[in-house]
Amino acid sequence: MVGVVLEEMRIRSLGVIDDAVVELSPGFTAVTGETGAGKTMVVTSLGLLLGGRADPALVRIGAGKAVVEGRVAVPAGTAAVVRAEEAGAELDDGALLISRTVSAEGRSRAHLGGRSVPVGLLGELADDLVAVHGQTDQQGLLKLNRQRQALDRYAGDAVAGPLAKYAEAYRRLRAVSAELEEITTRARERAQEADMLRYGLDEIGAVEPRAGEDGELAEEAERLGHAEALSSAATAAHAALAGNPEDPEGIDAATLVAGAQRALEAVRAHDPALAALADRIGEIGILLGDVAGELAGYADDLDADPLRLSAVEERRSALTALTRKYGEDVNAVLAWAEQSAARLTELDGDDERIGELTAERDALRTELGGLTQALTDARTEAAERFAAAVTAELASLAMPHARVSFAIRQTEDPEGVEVGGRAVAYGPSGADEVELLLAPHPGAPPRPIAKGASGGELSRVMLAVEVVFAGTDPVPTYLFDEVDAGVGGKAAVEIGRRLARLAKTAQVVVVTHLPQVAAFADRQLLVEKTDDGSVTRSGVKVLEGEDRIRELSRMLAGQEDSETARAHAEELLATARADL
Repeated sequence: MVGVVLEEMRIRSLGVIDDAVVELSPGFTAVTGETGAGKTMVVTSLGLLLGGRADPALVRIGAGKAVVEGRVAVPAGTAAVVRAEEAGAELDDGALLISRTVSAEGRSRAHLGGRSVPVGLLGELADDLVAVHGQTDQQGLLKLNRQRQALDRYAGDAVAGPLAKYAEAYRRLRAVSAELEEITTRARERAQEADMLRYGLDEIGAVEPRAGEDGELAEEAERLGHAEALSSAATAAHAALAGNPEDPEGIDAATLVAGAQRALEAVRAHDPALAALADRIGEIGILLGDVAGELAGYADDLDADPLRLSAVEERRSALTALTRKYGEDVNAVLAWAEQSAARLTELDGDDERIGELTAERDALRTELGGLTQALTDARTEAAERFAAAVTAELASLAMPHARVSFAIRQTEDPEGVEVGGRAVAYGPSGADEVELLLAPHPGAPPRPIAKGASGGELSRVMLAVEVVFAGTDPVPTYLFDEVDAGVGGKAAVEIGRRLARLAKTAQVVVVTHLPQVAAFADRQLLVEKTDDGSVTRSGVKVLEGEDRIRELSRMLAGQEDSETARAHAEELLATARADL
């Protein structure tokens, strides 16, 4: 059972259909009914759901608008679901709800997963959901890129191997070419950047700043600017602690502490507590002596030289000039210099890098040329096998003289890669343009399949193609309209058999008037009109048992109650079941 299944469509006010529900299932579904009953409206409805052109003439007379709604079961994570979710759509119990409205005035609206979306988005999803093959509407394999993709899958590992190598080389070439272009096109900008960095590094080098130097100089400037006040304060503090030689009668802290210690020393032997206090006073005396000595040294060493202050301020000014341009402090300036030196080395190495990249680009282009040729050879071999298989299928589909072939060609491009002595255009999947051709009869020149066959022939060609490609093409649902046009008898049986074969790997819906085709279906739907010429909700029903035999009899002889026709219908069903 395929992962993606078109489960049902509801059609309202479209053509002869008033309001009907088409219930579908996995496998092969045949849609039958009398001429004019509205069978082709199934194809038309699906075309609208897939973003097809909205024709106001399709709106049922007397109705303001036609509405088509579809429910498609789609596994999470598939390309269609991802694209739909990007547009804001939501799944309904694992299914994607699609709606298309066409007004009698010609206006068209589309909804996807409960959200209003551009009609073009439905067309984007169509490639991943349904392939339609009909008299007037052809999708899927008629697109050249789909033909190449399908041929590559048909070829298998013979193409997959070189294609993977090609893709990697192509990716690397794109990256190398982009870097090379960036370097060469921005050469002037990079030269200007290098000059700016070089100027900055020279300016910093001329000053030669040291880490933390700005902080040290700020402290020194502060000290030098207040040298006289600092010296007076240190001298006064020293005199208070150790005495002033010019005032021998003065009392200082050291003398007072020494007197206190002497007073306690005389009686310390009588009380340990008092002895401890005497020791602590002794420590105070020692500390006072140390501080007094340092104050004397500080006052002697204090530099009040105005020349030194001038030199400090000049140095600070030079550092400030750097911090205004390159960082908030000297440490930031040094960090900028380190980073800029590395960047300058990179910029100065551009010429060498350009040479390396140019050599790598040329080597990759040469490699791509070889891989391109390998891809072309593998595709050519697979195309020959494919053409033979499709041609054999057509012989059983009432086209015994038709011949299918592939045109595999390249477009010359002076900027491309060299293949076989020619420079050709190339892309992510190689240089090959792949097109499916058909010669419908001997003597006819091969032409693109969309131009080389009539509508009925084209549907048969596409059926043959799909059968050969079964399991390789990603589209999970196929809808064929008039695939049996102009054939009957044995050829019709072969068409039914091949549709059943295709339905083993995909969902297949066929609008047919041939009982030989309908007999092979897993499910048969009957579209019938009421007396007033419209198709209502009860006008599309699943046929089973006796009802199906009656419909096949009608398709065979126009008389559903004919015993001969009934016998033939039963034989057709038995033959189809035995074949499956």
